[in-house]
Amino acid sequence: MTPSALGALLGLTAATGLIIAVLAVPPLRRPRLEQRLAPYLRDSPGPSRLLSGGDPVSSPFALAVRLLSPFLGRAVRVLDQTVGGTRSVRRRLAALGSGQTVEDFRVEQVVWSAIGLLAGVLVAALYSLALARVDVLSITLFLVAGLVGGVLGSDWWLSERLRRREQAILAEFPVVAELLALAVGAGEGPVAAIERVCRLSQGELAGELRTVLASARAGAPFLHALQELSDRATVEPLSRFVDGVVIAIERGTPLADVLRAQAGDVREAGKRALLESGGRREIAMMVPVVFLVLPVTVVFALFPGLVSIVRLTQ
Repeated sequence: MTPSALGALLGLTAATGLIIAVLAVPPLRRPRLEQRLAPYLRDSPGPSRLLSGGDPVSSPFALAVRLLSPFLGRAVRVLDQTVGGTRSVRRRLAALGSGQTVEDFRVEQVVWSAIGLLAGVLVAALYSLALARVDVLSITLFLVAGLVGGVLGSDWWLSERLRRREQAILAEFPVVAELLALAVGAGEGPVAAIERVCRLSQGELAGELRTVLASARAGAPFLHALQELSDRATVEPLSRFVDGVVIAIERGTPLADVLRAQAGDVREAGKRALLESGGRREIAMMVPVVFLVLPVTVVFALFPGLVSIVRLTQ
């Protein structure tokens, strides 16, 4: 590493540490509203942390979050104001069925952006070593790309997790619907049928049904628990199925017939989705045929004639 590159790296590190130290000074570190109200709302002292078993590690960044919590809190607020989309993030987290909050996800985004920034610093250092000089514009672009890539990458991974979960629910849905129809047709009630299906099946949809049972056992009305499942579900067939079950229970319609009809609709929806996927794959298969195989065939067909014409003209 050249002396100028080493000096730039040391200066960046010193400036970052100086900014963090200045922002942590008490006159600049203004307490938040909940911190000012906490002493007046606390009715009893909390138990000693030495007697508690400790909080379970909910993410791979739990240690980093605890060590950097003063700086992360301010960075999370800045990121939330800059990126936005809190409603979309909350909806996707609820659809995933995880206990993670929007604040926890923002903290993960901050950590991922820090990792991306470090990766950008590493790439910039290697680039400077390869050029044997310091290109300020390229280094800035690497750092910005790493920072933005960390934020967008964590958001993409959240959407990817939700997409995989939706695919798993759609794959499990027809079988679970048939099991519910068979259990209700055998004379069991809706709650008993869902309990039986939860005992016999595993997967994402069974986990959602267990959440409904847990909510009902905690004191919530069964129909209200089902409606919550319909509200947080991002899979349209599942929402229609739950809404049909709720309407059938409210109006006294024979539930077994409704479940059989809903299961048939789910099967037909799966067939239509399979046909649509096959049509899209068929169109995608035309791309190499049209842009690769067909031009090569035309070249092989026309090349001998082209060579003969060139020879005749000579």
